[in-house]
Amino acid sequence: MRIINIKQIVFVIAISSLIVSCKKDEVKPTTNESYNIPTTYTFNDVLSKSTVDFSGQKTRLVMLEHIGNLMGGLTPVTESTLLNMFDGSGFTEDSLNTSGKRLSDKTAASIDYFTSNLGEKNEILDAFKKQLKEAEITTNANVDASEGKAGSYMDGTKKRYFSANGLEPQQVFLKGMMGACLLDQTLNSYLSSTKLDGGSTKTDNTNRVFVSGKNYTDMEHFWDEAYGYFFGNDNLNANPAVYKYWSSYINQVDVDPDFSAVKENIINAFIKGRAAITNKDYDTRDTQIAIIKKEMSKVVAVRAVYYMNEGKTKLATNKGMAAFHALSEGYGFIWSLRFTQNPDTKLPYFSKEEVKSLLDRLMGGKNGLYDVDYLNIELDKIDQDIATRFGFTVGQAIDATK
Repeated sequence: MRIINIKQIVFVIAISSLIVSCKKDEVKPTTNESYNIPTTYTFNDVLSKSTVDFSGQKTRLVMLEHIGNLMGGLTPVTESTLLNMFDGSGFTEDSLNTSGKRLSDKTAASIDYFTSNLGEKNEILDAFKKQLKEAEITTNANVDASEGKAGSYMDGTKKRYFSANGLEPQQVFLKGMMGACLLDQTLNSYLSSTKLDGGSTKTDNTNRVFVSGKNYTDMEHFWDEAYGYFFGNDNLNANPAVYKYWSSYINQVDVDPDFSAVKENIINAFIKGRAAITNKDYDTRDTQIAIIKKEMSKVVAVRAVYYMNEGKTKLATNKGMAAFHALSEGYGFIWSLRFTQNPDTKLPYFSKEEVKSLLDRLMGGKNGLYDVDYLNIELDKIDQDIATRFGFTVGQAIDATK
């Protein structure tokens, strides 16, 4: 009997060890088994009240739209008016003037890239102010744009204004701001580990400590603000739906069969990451951050290559100023490469110096874009350099619709 009891004891101990071992391997269940992930960016509290807030981002998107409309419109506008709007005042919509929001203070202002890089930040701000100055529509309103002379031309029913070097200030400003403000704030501030995990942000989220007077944590709100810079001014209730800025260009890249998963990847990562934050699943959150940074950086590169090629095609068919319109868009997207982030290196896919080199090469001919012979050679090289860095071909990028 004593021998049998010993065997039983040994057997029980062995089984117990196996159970403990299994439990250790199963401590962290898979994401889908631990919490629900919605199919849209919709998050509510127990009272069915939304916990999503990106009102500040929507305000800045509307401000950008107002400035862009004036820069590209038919109404004369002064440099001082545009500069005031850039700094948050002078809008015809009073709610924008009293919002306390400014585009200028969120331009080249990310935690990851510019907290200790004020010299470059000021250089970038000066470059944007230069485009606002170039867009001043006064004495040159009725002057035909020509080599070495700022002026306008009619593109169908649309009057466009060009600098003496052929660049269109409105397009350079808008596409550049999409990078230096909207993209930089999203990838390099609101999705920065410094912001999401710094101070008491992570502890408060883990303990479900809400922002005073709100029904969400700081971390949830930061994530919403990142989402808002991309999708905050879309109108999905319109027919057809209206998509603005990065949201529009994500769609345009997504229709290209070579990049057909980009929109789903970005939106799903935002949704899954937000759900992960609420459920304190920080590993999943970080995985989604990497997806967003990689996919959005790719969108920038694809559009840069696309517009460079579109400009080249129009130059070949003698559509001079229409070509300059496309090349100006491409210029802005190339500039935006400075604000991308490779999640593996935590650095932009193209450094400040590399972006400057690309732009200098684009504008390196006599009187900038007017040197068509120079451009026809250089554009292919620029496209190839960008595509190679991101691992796609020029042919894949130019399949995308306009």
